[in-house]
Amino acid sequence: MPARLSLASDTPRTVVIVAPDPAQELDVTGPSAVFGQANRVSGRECPPYRLRVASVRDDGLIRTESGLRMLADAPYHGIAAGLDGPIDTLLIAGGAGHASAADDARLTTWLRAQAPTVRRLGAVCTGAFVLAATGLLDTHRATTHWRHADRLAARHPRVQVDPDPIWIREGGLYTSAGVTAGMDLALALVEEDLGHAASLAVARELVLFLRRPGSQAQFSTVLQAQAAQAPELRELQAWIADHLARDLSVAVLAERVAMSPRNFARVFAREVGETPARYVERLRVEAVRRLLESGDQRLEAVARLAGFGNADVMRQAFLRHVQTTPERYRAAFRAVPAADGRAA
Repeated sequence: MPARLSLASDTPRTVVIVAPDPAQELDVTGPSAVFGQANRVSGRECPPYRLRVASVRDDGLIRTESGLRMLADAPYHGIAAGLDGPIDTLLIAGGAGHASAADDARLTTWLRAQAPTVRRLGAVCTGAFVLAATGLLDTHRATTHWRHADRLAARHPRVQVDPDPIWIREGGLYTSAGVTAGMDLALALVEEDLGHAASLAVARELVLFLRRPGSQAQFSTVLQAQAAQAPELRELQAWIADHLARDLSVAVLAERVAMSPRNFARVFAREVGETPARYVERLRVEAVRRLLESGDQRLEAVARLAGFGNADVMRQAFLRHVQTTPERYRAAFRAVPAADGRAA
């Protein structure tokens, strides 16, 4: 298991991202952009992060799936030579080269040797295959891109693969779903180090649509909604997401798209795959999850913000979709900042 090191607030944390050959470029550049932006918004004379990218190739070249090529700071086995302190956070990127990286005994041995000395060890997307090959994920929950989850579970049966969340933390071990989920994971790491306000500032500077918690499903209701063919329905669904506290009955929604209630309900179910009422309820439950994870409002206030009539109605809907109560969910997933504004 990774060590839990205590670093002074004015000491830069070294973040190393190891890229397979070839790599999914966003698995490398996405988290890099988050940590780099955190340096810019921190306002500190000494930036909080020192970022390094390592290649699995001895020549330091990083080939990517899109055909772009990047030059790493060093091969992974030589990355420590240029550092004046320990690696704080070590991330393994995904990409088409993950299988050969997972079979590379020299690489997995190196990762096992790093584990006791780093504070956080994680994988983005199919980088989970490489991390699993070290044995460090055995008996732990982990996730990866939904397309590869079954294969990860079959290859590493001792790993408790959960294909749903966009990222998972198990102690000092972290795994995330594919591509842009690596940015969500990096934002969570920034929040652990610098607090909620800093991570939110980074998300805003990067113009991220929504800062997603780890429990967010890889297939969210909003994402699934975009499968609708009719543009007026897609526009309606975007409007619904922004107006959850309003009356979203079939009659109101039908009027907004100039349809009769009966025809609207039929077209909506055909295009979206579920009734308008169930769609709205699922969207409201997702909103409740985000509110429970990020704040401490009373349940009645959460219910009102999400568009439920009252806390009891919200609780019943939450049970149907999440299989637990809002109270238990908040206790398990809410990020509680410490008194100094940093994550506890």
